[in-house]
Amino acid sequence: MSVNVSTDSTATGFNHDAVAQITALGNSLSTVKAEVGKVIFGQEAVVEQTLITILCGGHALLVGVPGLAKTRLVETFGTVIGLDNQRIQCTPDLMPADILGSEVLEDAPEGGRQFRFLPGPVFAQLLMADEINRASPRTQSALLQAMQEQAVSIAGQTHALPSPFHVLATQNPIEQEGTYPLPEAQLDRFLMQIDVGYPDLDAERQMLINTTGTENARAAQVMTAAELRAAQALLRQVPVGESVVSGILEIVRAGRPDSTTDATIKRHVAWGPGPRASQALTMAVRARAVMDDRLTPSIDDVLALAKPILRHRMALNFAARAEGITIADVIDTLCARLR
Repeated sequence: MSVNVSTDSTATGFNHDAVAQITALGNSLSTVKAEVGKVIFGQEAVVEQTLITILCGGHALLVGVPGLAKTRLVETFGTVIGLDNQRIQCTPDLMPADILGSEVLEDAPEGGRQFRFLPGPVFAQLLMADEINRASPRTQSALLQAMQEQAVSIAGQTHALPSPFHVLATQNPIEQEGTYPLPEAQLDRFLMQIDVGYPDLDAERQMLINTTGTENARAAQVMTAAELRAAQALLRQVPVGESVVSGILEIVRAGRPDSTTDATIKRHVAWGPGPRASQALTMAVRARAVMDDRLTPSIDDVLALAKPILRHRMALNFAARAEGITIADVIDTLCARLR
């Protein structure tokens, strides 16, 4: 794969070394997608958005019915990118200590007794929190605090989490009994909400053929954790043009009912996206540009990523629900301002 470098490197803000690094990163990301595609069928958009989230150093909320390979997606990314991955099955009786870890009292080698910290599954580089909305608010808060601070505090001691650290949480949109919906302030900590749908006919046929035989395809490791950290640092050097920055601010600020000039938004939106949405879009468009062999992002990247980044950062009021308006409709209205 070759990067399109028809634009002069000086004009893009890159030197030739940076262009070479971006080229190499684009090659690696293309190989990562190909390896994940050997195992995950018919979910190209989900794979791309998950990879963008990881490349941006963020966390993702995967929303989909059971049986759509969400668990296998996390395991496959852990293998391909070379990350230590763990899985938590969230239930109402799951306690914060079950996730973060706890201290146990044991005999000391020199005599006497002492406390020893036993790290929980959160001490992984890629953590899957399955059905996060089934965990109690207390446990959700403990996990989301770890996501934000990249560290946990146990018995007055702070323990840093591994680097990189990413959480891919899942939710079932159908069953709501016995669940605890995530508060808006906690949803905002996820860089994206990725909707996982059913595969199309051809993808499902390929999945049947490949998963019901004597041998299953396996993904190979392409990157290491150190290479991912370097890629995340390199991504922050990708320049974002003024028109793209203005587009991001336009679409985010127009989604806030107290600052928009759009009467439809004022009438239908209870609350809109905050500054984290602008930050998430700025990082994500860079990642999408690099994955698409481009040195700088465009407005098309903003439009492509608006829904997964904004859909969980906005809420409709009763009037909108009564009229059958959806969040997707509102985001389409916002995107129309940039077309």
